Amino acid sequence: VQLQASGGGLVQAGGSLRLSCAASGSIFRINVMGWYRQVPGKERELVATITSDGSTNYADSVKGRFTISRDNAKKTVDLQLNSLKPEDTAVYFCYVELRRLMVTPWVRYWGQGTLVTVSS
Repeated sequence: VQLQASGGGLVQAGGSLRLSCAASGSIFRINVMGWYRQVPGKERELVATITSDGSTNYADSVKGRFTISRDNAKKTVDLQLNSLKPEDTAVYFCYVELRRLMVTPWVRYWGQGTLVTVSS
């Protein structure tokens, strides 16, 4: 199983970016998909999650500005980042919880991380 993340970059404060993450490989079923972010020297922070039925959850710091979505057929999860602030600067990691086979346990897989830099 591989997760390929894309969409990071440099943007001015108030701007927008869209991050995408695609899962590929032997996958039976995907449960939760989401995004974390990490600033050097700090712990990884949960940004947003979305369940298989579309229920979403956001960190308080991004509510109203970020939107998570998924395409179950394409096995992708996107994160729309609007009204970006300098404090949103971080490496963003996507993850999925999935089963490779019907009888195997749920396992979390991580993408490689994509850097978002917001200038003031």
